[in-house]
Amino acid sequence: QVPLVESGGGLVQAGGSLRLSCAASGSRFRISVMAWYRQAPGKQREMVAVITSGGTTNYADSVKGRFAISRDNAKNTVNLQMNSLKPEDTAVYYCASTFASQTYWGQGTQVTVSS
Repeated sequence: QVPLVESGGGLVQAGGSLRLSCAASGSRFRISVMAWYRQAPGKQREMVAVITSGGTTNYADSVKGRFAISRDNAKNTVNLQMNSLKPEDTAVYYCASTFASQTYWGQGTQVTVSS
């Protein structure tokens, strides 16, 4: 079990910024792949950003240039800085951790962007 707790969600106007944080437990964090996913009402869950244990990142095309994922292995946290937010970014955002072919999920945090 790898508990994950997201925080930082909220309501923001279009063009604004939010910073999400995910706190993980366990000694395996430093060798886990961390990612942020999101799911909007009526839509499938999609990957937003991923960061490997070595720091390599990848982003969904829809957020490239606006979002940035980072990790702090000393603090067992992964962050998602979201800038220039758009109404279509509205969704529940989930933190995910993958280790040894097993993926663990957080409970999610709501992000709402008003037009």
